[in-house]
Amino acid sequence: MKTIMFLVFLMLPSPFFSSHREENSVSGNFPALIPLPFKRKWVQMENECYHTCFMPETHHYCGRQQERNDLLHPGFQQKYTSENRANLDSIKIKSQNVSIIFWNVENFYDPYDDTTKMDDEFTPAGAKHWTWSKFSTKMNHIAKTLLAIGKWEAPAIIGLCEVENRYVLNKLIYETPLKPWKYRFIHHESPDLRGVDVALLYRPDRFRVLGSQPVAIRFPFDTTAQTREILIVKGILFGIDTLTIFVNHWPSRRGGNLESAPRRNFVAGVLKREVDSVQDEKPCNILIIGDFNDEPEDESLRLHLQAATDTNSFDKHQLFNLMGIRNRKHQEGTLKYREQWSTFDQFIVSCTLLKGLAGIKASPGNARVFRSTFLLEEDNTYFGDKLNRSYVGPRYHGGFSDHLPVVVEIVQVK
Repeated sequence: MKTIMFLVFLMLPSPFFSSHREENSVSGNFPALIPLPFKRKWVQMENECYHTCFMPETHHYCGRQQERNDLLHPGFQQKYTSENRANLDSIKIKSQNVSIIFWNVENFYDPYDDTTKMDDEFTPAGAKHWTWSKFSTKMNHIAKTLLAIGKWEAPAIIGLCEVENRYVLNKLIYETPLKPWKYRFIHHESPDLRGVDVALLYRPDRFRVLGSQPVAIRFPFDTTAQTREILIVKGILFGIDTLTIFVNHWPSRRGGNLESAPRRNFVAGVLKREVDSVQDEKPCNILIIGDFNDEPEDESLRLHLQAATDTNSFDKHQLFNLMGIRNRKHQEGTLKYREQWSTFDQFIVSCTLLKGLAGIKASPGNARVFRSTFLLEEDNTYFGDKLNRSYVGPRYHGGFSDHLPVVVEIVQVK
């Protein structure tokens, strides 16, 4: 049945997944948590049950008022958690390898105004005239792409960046063809001024989450600057192999590369210390994913994170940049500025994961950029292809993103 749904889904143009809804209508019966500012506490994943601790602050929002009020009620959240708890012991893993994706989905905002964030342009009255219809198109485009990458098997783990909140993630996993795979997600509200965060989606029949932790970034040389947190997620793959994932979205190059480089270098140092603290116990399977806003050979990744772009060294604590190694033989980018393609979206792995020393393996040959024709269009100015984006300047274009997704296959080693 899933195969039939997937084939029909790819044959039809997006968006087609759900019927049109009025802007002020109450949603169906999916669990959508609201986009509110929260004082975060530690999030602990205990076995397969997802417990979230938060303290809602005073807040204001428009549209879908009753739906959001209902979802704040503790009884509703407890009922939803218990009813949707996966019985992982009864699930048999059919495949010996899984796909892990990272994608910068570019401004995945809901159309509601959050007064604590700079999201005004992505509202119906804002500069982008971001309506419910445009949001639905964006959501369905994302689902179409993720399923197209997985082909006959939906991806096991999906890292995303530039998502606004839990509300858009719930919409994505419950109101698109992603729903049959029963995805769950891990997300924390970060202090980013634009209100965009990183998140991790996962299939509980492939990946059992043990715990998660956000790592805050505080620049000592610029105490007023705010940026996205690093999300650390630890879980079990294939039912037996532990994998620790670090999800990143480093500071942009706004203001120029040289001007902004110290911020990325600092985040690289924070990430390096977190990775070292995990590997201090013993060498283990580590996967670092993200939009780093730097190339694999730039100083933030090569010097501060110490991620090698060759396989000459096999120190047990060494990190290896799969996209950097791949670029030595097959240069390809994930985003384009004018005529120049760059590889900002990358996978970085520990030596243990690269060599398959602890049950699973990720090699440069199993990492790639997903360059489907529907994500690209002809570039009449700089020639070749360019990204099929949601906006071209201030003009709505109805495309997908300003980045291409990257995918890596994780293989079980017996």
